[in-house]
Amino acid sequence: MANDFQNIFMFNITAADVIGNVFVAMICGIFIALLYKYTYKGLNYSAAFTISLIMLTMITAIVIMVIGNNLARAFGMVGAMSIIRFRTAVKDAADIMFIFFALSIGLAAGVKLYSVAVLGTFFVGTVYLVVTKFSFALPQNREFLLQISARSDQLPDNPFMDILKIYCRRHKLVNVKTMGQEPYELMEFSYYIKMKDEQKGNDLVAGIRKIAGIEQVNLFFDEDEL
Repeated sequence: MANDFQNIFMFNITAADVIGNVFVAMICGIFIALLYKYTYKGLNYSAAFTISLIMLTMITAIVIMVIGNNLARAFGMVGAMSIIRFRTAVKDAADIMFIFFALSIGLAAGVKLYSVAVLGTFFVGTVYLVVTKFSFALPQNREFLLQISARSDQLPDNPFMDILKIYCRRHKLVNVKTMGQEPYELMEFSYYIKMKDEQKGNDLVAGIRKIAGIEQVNLFFDEDEL
């Protein structure tokens, strides 16, 4: 009975096991990083974060091999990690998801559950790719913010209605602001709009820029700007 109890706290691993576990974690981590790079749609893409996903998967596998089934090592690792202060704020929920994704796959690779690591990476990655590809979580008609700056002395009467009717399903003027001094006074118009075809945002911006007196046109939606 005593020997059986001692065996619980013993963990034997060979060099081949270490290489195999870390290699599987690396391959899965590369897949996760490429998936993150391909599906990222924000403006603050970080190459360092993408590389960190690969390293995090491998390091997690190594940590699990170090701990094994030894409770003393586990508590020691917790104590050692508690002195680290993580100062980088994770603002995107998708980034948090990818961190847990990498941790989970690293855990599986570290305990030699290669099928769980590989199949889990492939299945979760495929589902996430399909969901983002078909914009599963986005509403069918998003609301855009259109901001137009123009010189008041050159701007024709009612200049935007015709082109807005062509590209927009609905539009609403929410703000008009004047800037500068006459006779070169600038006016800024802000519209909430819903596009008939969201793929034609560039055409809308280009069409408005052709109007006399236009200084600047910005079309905002989510995190992107045209």
